[in-house]
Amino acid sequence: MNLLTAILFGAVEGLTEFLPVSSTGHLTILERLLGYQIDAADVTAFTAIIQTGAVLATLIYLRDEFRRIVFAIIRGLFRSGWRADPDWKFGWAVVLGSIPIGIVGLLFQDAIETTLRSLWFVAGALVLWSLPMLYADRTATQKLGESEITWRDTLIIGLAQCLALVPGVSRSGATMTAGLLLGFDRVAVTRLSFMLSVPALTAAGILQAYTASDDISAGVGWPATIVATVVSFVVAYFSVAWLLRFVARHTFLVFIAYRIGLGLLLLVLLASGLVSAT
Repeated sequence: MNLLTAILFGAVEGLTEFLPVSSTGHLTILERLLGYQIDAADVTAFTAIIQTGAVLATLIYLRDEFRRIVFAIIRGLFRSGWRADPDWKFGWAVVLGSIPIGIVGLLFQDAIETTLRSLWFVAGALVLWSLPMLYADRTATQKLGESEITWRDTLIIGLAQCLALVPGVSRSGATMTAGLLLGFDRVAVTRLSFMLSVPALTAAGILQAYTASDDISAGVGWPATIVATVVSFVVAYFSVAWLLRFVARHTFLVFIAYRIGLGLLLLVLLASGLVSAT
């Protein structure tokens, strides 16, 4: 992969990672359009690794929240009196909510990296998951804030996050939808989606970097992978800032309309044979 193409992939990843439109779906579509074998080991590893750039952007942008949570967990482990701290409870709720996607991801890793990478799945997921997103967006009460999130809520949202292992569903779209249906406001579910992304995407990126290092070297190449990751970080940092401001004043309708339009267009291209599914 040349560096200009790597920059393009990094920009797409950084822009779409936290929007409820599926970054993996967009990367898979772009990889296919540019002629890459989307279920090849180096390509699937590249897709996972460059997401760590977006994770780092989240950690830096929300550094105060992450620092409070980490310190609260450490203090609570050694002193029971600190366990009344809301950050202790919220931190463990995030940890618990991150477990389901790790288990499901490992159990179905082969299918996720091969069968589910088909553009038929991507197109179908873009359209079909837009329906529960629309329902949640239209009916959400939004009576609850971030301080009221419990381990039960994050466990339910974490289970919903597992659906995002199908490219096109969107990890942020799944978590935001589940959060809205539980009664939380859009800003709370968006911030929680950022929090839940860190364990899931970091673990996936590290695992792929370790297990597919040779595939990356022989295929896409580490220089392109590193460049794409850096670009992903820069673009994602501004994307996070913009999204938090956007959801404070708007619904998710524009994202839902975009998802449906892209999914339907992709279905037409696949059905006509202009684009191959793998």
